[in-house]
Parts: sequence; C-alpha cells; structure tokens
Amino acid sequence: MENSNINPQHQQAPLIKTDWVKTSVSLKIFIIGILSLLMLIPATMITSIIEEREQLNLNAKSDVSSKWAKQQTLKGPIVSIPFEYESQIDGKTQLVRDYWHILPEQLDVNGQVMPKTLKRGIYEVVVYTSSLKMGGTFIFEENIEHPGLRQILWAEAFLTIGISDLRGISEEVTFNFGGEELPVQPGSKINEIIYSGITVALPNASEIQGKEIPFNMDLKLQGSENLSFIPVGKNTQVALQSEWTTPSFMGNFLPKSRKVEEDGFEAAWQVLQLNRNFPQQWVGNHYQAAINQSSFGLDLMIPLDDYQKSMRSAKYAIMTIGLTFMVFFLTETFQRRKIHPIQYTIVGLALCLFYILLVSLSEHINFNVAYFISAITVILMISLYSLSVFKVKKYSYILVTVLTGIYSFLFVILQMSDYALLMGSIGLSIILGGTMYFTRNIDWYQIGNPKEEQKELTC
Repeated sequence: MENSNINPQHQQAPLIKTDWVKTSVSLKIFIIGILSLLMLIPATMITSIIEEREQLNLNAKSDVSSKWAKQQTLKGPIVSIPFEYESQIDGKTQLVRDYWHILPEQLDVNGQVMPKTLKRGIYEVVVYTSSLKMGGTFIFEENIEHPGLRQILWAEAFLTIGISDLRGISEEVTFNFGGEELPVQPGSKINEIIYSGITVALPNASEIQGKEIPFNMDLKLQGSENLSFIPVGKNTQVALQSEWTTPSFMGNFLPKSRKVEEDGFEAAWQVLQLNRNFPQQWVGNHYQAAINQSSFGLDLMIPLDDYQKSMRSAKYAIMTIGLTFMVFFLTETFQRRKIHPIQYTIVGLALCLFYILLVSLSEHINFNVAYFISAITVILMISLYSLSVFKVKKYSYILVTVLTGIYSFLFVILQMSDYALLMGSIGLSIILGGTMYFTRNIDWYQIGNPKEEQKELTC
C-alpha cells in the first residue's frame, strides 16, 4: 500500500534525466568535438617525433659534409696591391699601409657538377665533385689617387680567390697569370673581404701597369648540396651542367638560360657590373657585406623529402580525425545505435598511428610505398573495428570509402609543392559541401528527442 502512494512522476524523474544525457545530440557533438581536440595531443607529439627525426637527418648531413666538404662559395679572383700614404694621427704624420683592390674586367666560369649520394646510417646526403675552368682578364691602371700617397708596392701585389671550404680542393692548383704559371698558397691575406681561400703572389706586377692581362685556372672542387659564385667580374658569365635532375637555382641572380631535363640540367648566368652594389676597384676593407649578398648559384636538393611530406600530412590530422568521427556520429544518428566515447578514442588513436607508421617506414623504403602500407593498415584496422561497432556492413563500407578518399586526397596533395595549398582548399571545400548535402534533411531537433519515451513513462 505504501508503494502505491508514491508519485509515479517522482519515480521516473531520475530515469528521464539519465535518458536525456544518453540521447542529447548537442551533448554528443560537444563530446566528439572535445575528443577531436584531445586527439591533437598525440598528433602534436607525433609531429615532434618527425621534427626530431628530421633533426637527426640534418645532423647526419652536417657530419658527412664536415668530412667531405661543406657548401662551396667561390669569390674572386681579387688583385690586392699594397701602398703607403701619409696620415695625421694624434697630431703626428705617420706612414700608413693599405690595400688597393682590383676586380677582373671579364670573369668566365665553366663547370661540370657530378653529384652523388652518401649514406650515414639510414640517412642520405647529397654531395658533389666539380670540375671548374675559370678565366678572364684584368686591366691595371698605372696609378691611383690617394691623399698623401708615398708609394705603390707593386712587388708585394697578390691575388686572392675565395673558397669557403678548402677541404674541397681535390687536386693541386696552378694559376696562369699573363701566360706564366704561378704557385698557389693556402690562406687569405684580406680576411675582412675573403675569410677563406688561396693566395697567388704577383712579383712582376710592376710590369703589367696599363696592360690587359689574361688569367685562367682549373679547379677540382668537392662540396655538399650547394655551389655558389660571387660576380666579381665587370662582366661575369657562369655556365654549369650536371646530371642532377632537380636543381634549385638560388641567390640574387637567376640563370639567363636554363634547361632541365630527365638526364640533367644546363644553366648559364650573366651578371654585369651595374647589377651589383660594389665598384670595380676600391681602397680599404669596404663592401664586404655587398659582395657577400650578391652570390648566386644552385642547390642540389631533394624536393619535398620524406620528412617534409610526413610533416605536411600530420598537419591534416584534424581533418582526418574530424571526418572519420563524423561518419561514426552520422551512423550512430541514422542507426540509432549508441557509440561510446571510448570507442571514438580508440578510432582516433588508430588514425594517429598512421603518421608514426608513415615516418618510420619511409626511413627504410620508398615514401609512396610506405604511405600505401600505412594507409591500408589503418583503414583495415578501423573498418574491421567498425563492423562490431556498427553491426551493419553498409555503414562500414561507407567508412572504408570515406577513409580511402581522405588518404587518396592527402596523397595527391603531398605530391605537389606549388599547388598544394590550392588543391587542399578545393578539396576541403568539396568535403564541406558534400557534408552539407548529405545532412541537409536531418532534423537535428528531433534526433534523440526523448518526448515519446517520456509519454510512455508518465501514462
């Protein structure tokens, strides 16, 4: 009798409240959104792993380069003629020594670059050997005008050629100046302008005043990844050819002509005196910054290396996770079958596993093969798991189609460098448009509405 006096509405109130928590679409979407953001935590950790592996790759390159030879920059030749002049210092007349620097009228460089890859563990480093022929002409004026000039020390004149890493010189070098073979010494006497290079003494410089003097030199030079030049000639012409198929032309001047084909490339530069920001001759240690900033050349690069591709793919993690969760949510909505947040979490972790598989496999096999294996593995894992979650094969087939489309779309983007952003924005627009189309007729206010159940409980 006591039980019959209890208000039925009070009896069922806790049940109705619990039912609302289970059936509320807004709450479910909120939970899925939070889970999607939480999945970015392992995705960010994976990004850190990719950056760490990339840094190990850079360390390996630096280590190999330090033993082979680092990036090379050729600067010169520059003729330096010492002179003495009188100057007032602290009220006293003193004799000061300085240098008169003269650049060549014509500078021609023709070279063949032979690249190859060296391995340090699982990492590859691009190095090269080059055969360079340098030639041109100098024109020397008979005198210079300088306040207090006492004498020009022609007998102590010398010529300097800058080579950024002297370890790259693989054969003996002789310099032909005015038809005379002159010995070459290591080091630079004008460190403010050229910090590393070779020096050639010009003992008979007094005999070349007012004359045009030809010069030439053959140089066998090793380096890593980059070869650059400084346009010190009044007219500088550089021509290079190589079997490398993916050169990147860099610096302040692009090639005047280039041809990149499947069997290699040919490129030619021409730089005039008017194109650069330093004169043909000067006195003292000036124009160092302007000279260094005028470099040009090429990088023997591997475009979009595996770590760059892996990093770019990880940046689309939120898209992959969001679309997959959306399939699960819509299946839950249409099938009226509850999917627990833990099941969403397991699927999100499986999606994050893709990036770890990708970067680890790509270190040992071809990137495209690694991508295919990683994508197939994750798609199979999630699809087989969805069979027990959905209980209806049709929805699992839809999930397989969506995941295959996502990873195919991502693969296409990774193969592009110039049009990746364009393709990505177009793809995301199509995905959003498709989502809007397939969900256009859903009455979100009626989904999970416990109104009918409440009526039954209160009757």
